[in-house]
Amino acid sequence: MCRGTGAPRILFGTMHARARIIAMDGPVASGKSTVGRALAKRLGLCFLDTGVMYRAVTRVALDWGVGLSDDAALTKIAQAMQFDFSGAMTPDDLPVIRCEGKEISATLFAADVDRAVSQVSAVRGVRDALVPKQREIAAAGGIVMVGRDIGTVVLTHAPLKIYLWASVEERARRRYEERGANGAAAEYEVILADLRRRDDLDSTRALSPLTAAADAVVVETDGLTIAQVVERIVDIAKKAGVA
Repeated sequence: MCRGTGAPRILFGTMHARARIIAMDGPVASGKSTVGRALAKRLGLCFLDTGVMYRAVTRVALDWGVGLSDDAALTKIAQAMQFDFSGAMTPDDLPVIRCEGKEISATLFAADVDRAVSQVSAVRGVRDALVPKQREIAAAGGIVMVGRDIGTVVLTHAPLKIYLWASVEERARRRYEERGANGAAAEYEVILADLRRRDDLDSTRALSPLTAAADAVVVETDGLTIAQVVERIVDIAKKAGVA
């Protein structure tokens, strides 16, 4: 799928130039995308989940049969990708993502990508290729950008940095419910174990380990609804002068 001589093209929603920038980090399944998207709508900003970019590289690598330990090949995929803004969205309010003309949006959150994306995103060449693209996107301003190194690496000078935190048990429960699991306790335990594994990979990797920036505001979300988290961050943004 999506294999050819041309560069894979990834399309996101339209960017509008404004000065406000909010960087949001947090562990996997902490609600960054859901909260970030809702926050962007609430404040009239654009939204970008940079994790989608790493998922796109992972998806292409898996489909092309590239080994996850082949750093050089993974780096070439990331370097070749072009990220544009089209304004197209899926029915689930996600950016439409195409690789060489074929939409791959629905495949980026498949289980095989979930298992592999932490390994791919830890490759120095992949990060070196994608981080400048992320900075270029943010340079226009007026954006909520989320990921796992946005405040510490990508947008170190962002006027507001949020670190969204939730316990691993809470995150596992949320993902379990999102997937519409059939109630089997074993499925929850599988999700919990996978999140713990990915937390360990993300927090201990030598390159851009997951951590809160020194000047980030930590927002704990256990027991809170999405709306409550968004309103809490809106209050923080108002005090920081970016809302």
